[in-house]
Amino acid sequence: MSCLIGGILYALVSVIFGDWLGLLLDGALDFLSLDGHSWLSPTALVGGITVFGGAGLMLERYTSLGASAVLLVALLIALIAGTGVFFLYIKPMEQSENSIAFSLNGMSGMLGEVLVPIPAEGYGEVMVKVGAGFTNQIAASFEGVEIAGGSKVVVVEVRDSTLYVSEVNLS
Repeated sequence: MSCLIGGILYALVSVIFGDWLGLLLDGALDFLSLDGHSWLSPTALVGGITVFGGAGLMLERYTSLGASAVLLVALLIALIAGTGVFFLYIKPMEQSENSIAFSLNGMSGMLGEVLVPIPAEGYGEVMVKVGAGFTNQIAASFEGVEIAGGSKVVVVEVRDSTLYVSEVNLS
């Protein structure tokens, strides 16, 4: 019963008050995160312990198994549940983490559109699609020719935080 109640309380406290407690205690509980071993995540461990308590109660109440058999079957069910939580929830969530950050140096070869006309000797502005969004960047003509607003361009190189672009005809 204590495993079941303890697991439920842990889940409620961590979901409702987790961030507040972390800030209040100034990271004093960070050692509990077990960073580096995702299979030891608190979600999987506490989930397994909670299932162990619940399965033990159900097996004891609704079966005629002895105490040691209830213990072993509840432990097996808890291991299966903890493994399921890890592979069906934790692992996919770790792999789905994305960053919206981008590097200017990685923009070479990307297509964009001129927002502010680029003079032959000077700077304008281009919009380039990066990931799921767009970014506006300072641009100059790579070939030293004027590029009109609305033109489609390709980033040839990046120097000094400036995209050097060439007009491209996609027709």
